[in-house]
Amino acid sequence: MQAQHGMNAGSIGWLGFELSVLRRLKFRSVALPLAGEPNLGLNLKRWNARVAANDPAQWSWTKSQAFVENNCETLSEQDIDAVLEDAYVPRNYFRNPTLLTWFNETDAWWFDNVRANAERLSSPYKRALALSLGMAVGDYVFSFNLDTRDLRQPLSLSNVFRRVWHTAVPPFNNLRKNTSSNQSARSFLAETQDTELLFLRLPRPTRASDSRNARVLTWREEWLRMGKSFWSELAKDRTGKLDAYVETKEQYLGLIEDLLHTAAHLPLWAIEAVSDGFVSTDELVECVGDARKIEAIYTKDFSELLGIQAVIITAAA
Repeated sequence: MQAQHGMNAGSIGWLGFELSVLRRLKFRSVALPLAGEPNLGLNLKRWNARVAANDPAQWSWTKSQAFVENNCETLSEQDIDAVLEDAYVPRNYFRNPTLLTWFNETDAWWFDNVRANAERLSSPYKRALALSLGMAVGDYVFSFNLDTRDLRQPLSLSNVFRRVWHTAVPPFNNLRKNTSSNQSARSFLAETQDTELLFLRLPRPTRASDSRNARVLTWREEWLRMGKSFWSELAKDRTGKLDAYVETKEQYLGLIEDLLHTAAHLPLWAIEAVSDGFVSTDELVECVGDARKIEAIYTKDFSELLGIQAVIITAAA
């Protein structure tokens, strides 16, 4: 089982495309049912929009807590010291032995202890910030492979953690009650009221996802959930939902149609997708058009870098 979200939505070029389209729309509140990385939500906060971010993955929910819902709280030097206390000291047993699947033993002890230490912080936002920093350290470790691991600097992971903390973008206070949640996209949209814009990143079908990206997102989920036993139950919960495994194009389009029906009460839609050969742009346009009149279609070619084309379809009630 792999964590979802194969889009490279955290890249500068991709985020720039999203923001360039959203600048053309008028809205004061936005719902992100499959938020992924928090970059878009944080930028929309800077536009003074009220942001409601949701994701079924706990790694994404944690980041949204830290940077979207959280307006003001930051980590102090004392908080960092608490999170890193005895980070490399082995215990009698691993709280999360699954970490040995992903890291060497020394690094696995660090991630195991930091995960436990983060729970001692005084507020949910501080915990989310610390865990987000921990994910960034994991991304640093995974940026090296067998051919490049000799280039990894001889820094302790605690030093990497501190460097990430010093360079991290702080939370932004837009004086709005922003929210984050950890639900299915359908449940989130059914409960979302008084929101003007739906920005829906359609997940790439798992069969087409990038293996390295999926590997990184999978370790994050197992680190936060303290193991891997949850995957089978999570797979059952995701059955019949858009972020689940899909076998056919017809099944994928049917799940999109169902989700758009649930979002019918939101007046403005921006639907983002990837055209990578599984579902064509024309088929996505037809699917959205069957639910609501389309206002505009925007595309951007990422074929040189990623071998795909991005499309955003806007529609209004």
